[in-house]
Amino acid sequence: MFAKKTTPAPAPAFTPLAQSEQNRPEQNRAEPVQLTQTPAPPPRPKPASMIAQGVAIKGDVMGDGELHLDCVLQGDIRVGKLVLGPNARVEGSLHAQVIEIHGKVTGAISAKQVRLYGTAVIDGDITHEQLAMETGAQFQGRSLKFQRPPPAAAASAPTSAPSPSPAPTHAPAMAVYPG
Repeated sequence: MFAKKTTPAPAPAFTPLAQSEQNRPEQNRAEPVQLTQTPAPPPRPKPASMIAQGVAIKGDVMGDGELHLDCVLQGDIRVGKLVLGPNARVEGSLHAQVIEIHGKVTGAISAKQVRLYGTAVIDGDITHEQLAMETGAQFQGRSLKFQRPPPAAAASAPTSAPSPSPAPTHAPAMAVYPG
């Protein structure tokens, strides 16, 4: 009365290469594929170095990675990226590609990108390409934009304009009015 239907097994979505080579006629077989070594994956980013509240450092700090400070430091800092937490107090110059400041800095700051958060207190000059300040940030000093060198094409391009005549060597005449 009830008969079980038999359905053919579905074809596998992936046929291993060895099986497909065996099932193909000799004239259709392709040459074996040479495997090339794939390039190594890019290096993983280094984790940020962190120094927490309650630590005091006297001396310079240098590196190429990311540094998060929430401590007191007397000295210069030169790193790839610098993040100063709200408890950070630094007396010295800061140099990095990117600097984010929540704490207090007394000294010069130099970076492509500088961001001063609402709790930041800065006493010193900031040299930058981009500067962002949140409401509440305190900044006493000068904001200096990086001076980019002129493009090489413009500097080496020949000028078609005639050269200006040399400046006169005598003083210009002054009109004297009788008084």
